[in-house]
Amino acid sequence: TESEAQEACDVVDVASVSMQSERLLLSFSIFIGFLVAISIWSDVIPALQLLGKGSIWPGTVSLSWFELFISVAIAVISYVAASNIPGLLELTLLSALKIDTGAKYAISTLSRYAIVAIGLILVGATLGLNWDSIQWLVAAMGIGLGFGLQEIFANFISGIILLFERPIRVGDIITLGDTTGTVTRIRIRATTVTDWDRKEFVIPNKDLITGQLLNWTLTDQTNRIVIRVGVAYGSDTRLAMDVLLKVANENELVLSDPAPIATFEEFGDSTLNLVLRCYLPNLENRLSCTTSLYSEINEEFKKANIEIAFPQQDIYI
Repeated sequence: TESEAQEACDVVDVASVSMQSERLLLSFSIFIGFLVAISIWSDVIPALQLLGKGSIWPGTVSLSWFELFISVAIAVISYVAASNIPGLLELTLLSALKIDTGAKYAISTLSRYAIVAIGLILVGATLGLNWDSIQWLVAAMGIGLGFGLQEIFANFISGIILLFERPIRVGDIITLGDTTGTVTRIRIRATTVTDWDRKEFVIPNKDLITGQLLNWTLTDQTNRIVIRVGVAYGSDTRLAMDVLLKVANENELVLSDPAPIATFEEFGDSTLNLVLRCYLPNLENRLSCTTSLYSEINEEFKKANIEIAFPQQDIYI
C-alpha cells in the first residue's frame, strides 16, 4: 500500500543517515589522530619545508610536492564532507526544524553540491589554476556539452530546478506516463520513483521538467474516488442513488466536506449508468476505501432488490 511504501522509504533514509554519521565520526577520528601525530613529530616538520621548494615538473605551472599534498588533502576532506555532512545535518539540525521531508532532502542535497563546489575551488587555488590556464578547458567542455553531453547537462540543470522550485519532493506520490509511485531520491542526473510493487524506476530529470507530470500530494492530499455502477433497465434510479449516498456517508474514510455526490449519467446499451463521487483526506487508504465502497454497494443493492446489470443482447426470430 501507499503508507507501507512511505514507511519503507523513511526507514531507508534513517539507516542511510545513521551510516553517514558513523563514517563522518570515523573520518573525524582519523583527522584528530593525524593532528596528534603531527604534534608528536613537530621537531621533524621544519625538514618538510624542502618539499615546498622546486617544481614537480618543469613548465609554465610551478607545482611543488607540498602544494600537491595539500591539494590531495583538500580533495579527500571535501569528498568525506560531501558524503557525510549532509546526513549529519539532516540527523541533527534539520530533524529539529518543522519542515517537511522534501525540504530537508533539498537542503541536504544542495549543501552537498556547495561542499563539492567549494572543494573544487580550493583545490584549483592551491594548484595555482586561474582563468588563463583553464579557459581552454572551459571552451572544450562547452563544445562537448553542445554535442555529446547535452542530455546529461540538461538532466543536471533539471535536477537543480527540481531542488529549488520543488514541483516534486521526496515522499510525494506522482504519476508520469504509466508510472505511479513515491519519489525516494532526487539525484544530479535522475530521480528514483518506487511504485507499489516495490519496483524502482530511474527517471531522467529532464522528463520530469518537460513532461506532463501529475503530483498527487503537491499542495493538498485530498483526492476523489469515482465509482461507476450500471443498474438494469426498469430499476428505481432515485432509490439507487440514495443507496450510493448512504454507503458513502456511512464510510468513516469518506469526507463530509466536500460531500459525496451521486448522479444519473446516461442511458447505456444495457445499463442505466450511475456515478458516485466522494473525497478522501489522503492517499493512504485509497485502495481499501474503494474496496469497501464496492462491497457495501453490492450488499445494499441486494437488500434493495436493485439489479446490477451486465451486457446482454435480445434476438427476435
